[in-house]
Order: sequence, then C-alpha cells, then structure tokens
Amino acid sequence: MIIHADALAGLARCADNSAQCCVTSPPYFGLRDYGVQGQIGLEATPEAYISRLVAIFREVWRVLKNDGILWINIGDSYAGSGKGGQSEDKRSSSWQPVYPNKNATYGLKPKDMIGIPWLLALALRADGWYLRQDIIWHKPNCLPESVKDRCTRAHEYIFLLSKSEKYYFNHRAIMEIADYDGRHDTRMKGSHKYSAEGIHYNNGPQSFAARGHERWQRDEFGRFLRNKRDVWTIMTQPYHNAHFATFPPELIRPCVLAGSRPRDTIIDPFFGAGTTGVVAVEEGREYIGIDINSDYCELAKKRLSNVAQQLLLFSGGVENGDYEKSTDNEQCEEKGLAVSGQGLPDECKGRVYG
Repeated sequence: MIIHADALAGLARCADNSAQCCVTSPPYFGLRDYGVQGQIGLEATPEAYISRLVAIFREVWRVLKNDGILWINIGDSYAGSGKGGQSEDKRSSSWQPVYPNKNATYGLKPKDMIGIPWLLALALRADGWYLRQDIIWHKPNCLPESVKDRCTRAHEYIFLLSKSEKYYFNHRAIMEIADYDGRHDTRMKGSHKYSAEGIHYNNGPQSFAARGHERWQRDEFGRFLRNKRDVWTIMTQPYHNAHFATFPPELIRPCVLAGSRPRDTIIDPFFGAGTTGVVAVEEGREYIGIDINSDYCELAKKRLSNVAQQLLLFSGGVENGDYEKSTDNEQCEEKGLAVSGQGLPDECKGRVYG
C-alpha cells in the first residue's frame, strides 16, 4: 500500500501494532529542497529537525508491534557548508533549488560537523526507544569530495532501535560467510572445569563450554558462517528514474530479513522511489509506503507494478504468453499484493525495476 501524505498524516491512517518492522531514511538535514510544502530537512535549526523526526518516529512506535524494530539510515551535515542546491545559472541534471539557510551555522562554528545521526539516535533513546546498535554503511563508490582539510566521507550510519527489551531479530537469516583459513580446529574443545560451581561470574556451571561445541555454523553448502558484522560494505546504486538519492536494495535486504517474518508488514514513512517496498515484495513481505511527494508516489507505484508483474510471471500467476497483456498498474498491484507472501525467486532479487 502506498499513501500520499506527509509522514505524520500517513502514519495516523495506520492501525496500532500493525507493522513488524520499519526501514527508512529521512531526508537529510540541510541537503535538498524537494519542492514540497511541509517537507522534512529544511528546518531553521538542527534541533527543530530532530524534534520533527522524534514526533514521526513516536507514531512509528505506535504502529509497530511490541516486538518490532526500527532501522534508520541517516547522514550528517556540516554547519555553514553552503550545501543545499544550485542557483538557476548553474543548473545541471542533478539541480536542486537553493533554500535560504544553506549557509547557516546554527550557533556552531563554520565547518563544524553537526552530528545529526547521533543527535537523532540519542533523542529517540530519550523518547523511549531502545538504541541497540550503530551500523556503518561503508560506500566503496562514494562521491568524491574536493576537500583538502579532511578525509572524503565514505560512510553513513544505520541505527537499529527496538520498541521493547525483547524483540524479533532473526540473526540466522543474515549470517555471513566466515573467513575460515584452517588454522584452528572447527570445534571448541570442552573442559570439565566448566562443570564446577562458582567457576564463572554467575556461579553456575557452564555446560555449553564443558561439553564443547562447534566454532561456526554451516550453511547448506557446508560453508562456515558467522554473525553479520556491523560494518556493511555496499555499493550505492542509482535508480535511473529518480533524480534524488535512493536506498540500494542490498542495504535494505538484511534489515527486512532480520527484522521480519514472511508475510509480515514493513513500513517506510519516507518511501521515495519505493525501494523498501521492492525488497519487501522480493522477500515475501507486505509493505506500507508513505511519501509527501505525489511524483515519487507515482514513481514508486509504477516501479512496484513491475515487481508485481515479475512476481506473477515467476509464480505462475501469469502465463508467459499473457505477460504483455497484464500491464495495467492497478490490476498487477492487486494481484501482486495477493501473492506477495511468495516472494520473488533469487534470480530476480536485487534488480532495479522500472
């Protein structure tokens, strides 16, 4: 489902405890003017920006189930950086209109990093969220910068937050291949000393260590696995129909897989081009996408219709010969949602649809 509304109004239309997981990336502070009244990111101060986001994620809290989680991707900004658009005479294919406060320092020193990601994370923690982890998204194909007095930025933050102390997190779904080089035994040897009382800080016997255990789990091909690390190296991936930054699908995929079960609902209150919805459908989940920009809603709808067509084609819902006839957006969207719990086959996942 796609809702054309600002984030707060769109979330107000969603029932309590109706979504399992939220994966989103709010518009960054002081970076772009999307040309829509009421948009996020052009507030007069960082504090006003953070306050609006806290209010939005308070509504996300209401919509999430008690064991639900929230993933937020957010980048930082610099005080007085002059970012945030180009004048008309320097217009380019990536042009964004200038807004008045692009040279503001917000009470900071010029060139200060504002610290937006951590301001938001700590504000959400103070508002009741459990701040569980900061993840580094390392971008090997980051945009070059002409700066000479600092390093080029090649990372952004992803924060994992939960609504409750205990929450759903399927760590097995996102385990990664372990770099096993043969230097260690694959099994941890047990020791009888761990069977004794008082050997550990909690004074209980450590039966797991006493009997020994495998160092690593293995997948169906016999490869050694380990828990996913908190630095994710993922290439940025442009979407040719969008003139703004989009999520790469592979950044969202582990969030969806770890944070939800098949047929669960994933919500994104800053839906943009709909990449969260694309990954949700590919992985057999439902989605709710909210965006204030009508153009982006239409873009996302067309993109997701293409995903629904692929889903129907590979699930047998559309015969090969009838594929070209089944191009009506509403028809495909309706049919796609009806079978979206099946997900797309692996060979179709990660494509940029549209």
